Amino acid sequence: MLDWDDEPKAQTTAAATGGPAPVNVDDKRVINGETDINQLAPFKYPWAWEYFMNANKNHWTPLDVNMAQDVHDYHHRLTPAEKHVYENVLAYLTTSDILAMRNIGLAVMEKMSAPELQIYQARQVYEEALHTWTYQHCIETLNLDQSEIYNRYRVVPEINGKIQLANRRLDAAMRSDMNLRNPDELQDFVMSYLFFAAVFEGCWFYNGFSPIFALQRRGLMRGTGEQLQYILRDEAMHFSFGLKVVNQILEEEKITLDPKAVREMWDESEAAEMAYANYVLRDPILGYSAEYHSEQFRFVANRRARTVGLEEPFPGAKNVSPWLDEQATLRKEKNFFETRVIEYQTGAQLEW
Repeated sequence: MLDWDDEPKAQTTAAATGGPAPVNVDDKRVINGETDINQLAPFKYPWAWEYFMNANKNHWTPLDVNMAQDVHDYHHRLTPAEKHVYENVLAYLTTSDILAMRNIGLAVMEKMSAPELQIYQARQVYEEALHTWTYQHCIETLNLDQSEIYNRYRVVPEINGKIQLANRRLDAAMRSDMNLRNPDELQDFVMSYLFFAAVFEGCWFYNGFSPIFALQRRGLMRGTGEQLQYILRDEAMHFSFGLKVVNQILEEEKITLDPKAVREMWDESEAAEMAYANYVLRDPILGYSAEYHSEQFRFVANRRARTVGLEEPFPGAKNVSPWLDEQATLRKEKNFFETRVIEYQTGAQLEW
């Protein structure tokens, strides 16, 4: 058995006799790396480990939130238009987070070649499952028809349109046999991951909770709104991490994105979001409308584009929901007698 003083000598001997050499941190890469994927340290991407550590400070479950007032609000205070908004936002989200979970777990993680990246993404897979539980908890607590709500993504064209667009773009990276040393397949993978981080999580999720936040800001459906705040904080870390990974791949692989492909991504994503907003908010609710929602999508899209060095797709878009960032970054303090949640601790202020 070796003591600590003998271990460096043993490593040197192993290398000299043709055994495995120690991992050189400079050899690590986000993708296409050839170092031992099972050896965590030394870190090349310490920021990825920080995401993991911060995510573990964000732990919560939907059972921590009191939903009694939501039951009363839904059955006695919401207007038909507000019920339509609430139900269809949940109908979209129930499927979307399962798509996100599968995309990270089945398409992205296996292509990462540095374990510190995979470890955060494993946490992300768990969080997407937690978010799916949250929507199911809301639906079940309000005694909604689960079969009907869950099937809306299939039978409502405006919801299905977003799901089909996401399926098509995310499926491009789902193949386990992708050769990321092939320039065309590498471009396909990066575009798929960019869509996932910048649009699917960075815009559709980030902006997608806003109609229910509009109810929450008026004192309605506060339990649901609180849970969506916690989800938004998780999602803010998800897309921030994803965009950082995209930037790292572009730098390491020395590639640039096809401007035509990027423009097409933004245009079809905006079209799908506008159709969805016009359905969900066909009758505007107090303080929120389809036009309002679509404009905020364009503003948020500009921010995500700048993060990866792309031109703003929608120049001049206005920040019509300046309160939205607060939902993702502020500490949340609760009265002990109101709910079990005392504080939801964010690991760090995110830099946009």
